[in-house]
Amino acid sequence: MIASLVDLSWPERVWRTARRWALAWSRIVYLGAVVLVLVLSPSSYGRGTRGRLARHMYLNTAPILLGFTVLAALICLVLTRIVVVTALSYGLSRYALEMVIRVLVLELIPLTAALFVAMRCTIPNGVQLAFMRSSGHLEALRRHGADPVRVELLPRVVAGVYASITLAALSCVVALVMAYLGVYGFNLSGLPAYTRMFGHVFSPAVTLLFGLKTLFFSLAVALIPMASALYAPDGDAVRPESELGGLARMFAVLLLIEIASLMGNYY
Repeated sequence: MIASLVDLSWPERVWRTARRWALAWSRIVYLGAVVLVLVLSPSSYGRGTRGRLARHMYLNTAPILLGFTVLAALICLVLTRIVVVTALSYGLSRYALEMVIRVLVLELIPLTAALFVAMRCTIPNGVQLAFMRSSGHLEALRRHGADPVRVELLPRVVAGVYASITLAALSCVVALVMAYLGVYGFNLSGLPAYTRMFGHVFSPAVTLLFGLKTLFFSLAVALIPMASALYAPDGDAVRPESELGGLARMFAVLLLIEIASLMGNYY
């Protein structure tokens, strides 16, 4: 295939690349719509599906929850200390804690949680789905009257969304606690000022944007690797080019969501 692309003229290569990307994005949107319909359908939560869904949610969340929380706490404590000491040296101590909250909780933690879930859970799940497809397991499910999307893909997508939101929510709480401890220590005297600052930062509009960004991050890291595995061309299910294409699309979506969030928060 690479040789054939080299033999093509530049406009033909551009056209084929654009068509391939348009087809990939249309499949992601279509699969997202299918998953949304299945999530809202009561028939998707039968006895067998419930057990499979609970197992994937546990396996995608429990093994990484403690490690990511500890890592987030250490990073938050170190960054809080760096920002506070730097702000004190420039006489900007009154803005230090608000800067920490805005940078860590609003921006870094949701993105870090989504990327962590992608690397540890959803991308390996996509590889598993690709092997199932190439080995004929999904076709065997169809022959036995089962829907492969409902049986194999839906639990993985829901588990990825759940893991990303859970890690982001828990890490945000830990970051708020560590930021307070990094500035005031084990002292409750700074709690009134801290709660006022927290209310100033998390206005209703900012809170809504934060929730939507976390949700869209989780949808992106959960859905795009599954779509890349399910709709890969025959023979490309486990090729590096196919995996890199899925990663590129996922990072592009995360970047667009982050840019939209920054514009909504600060412009």
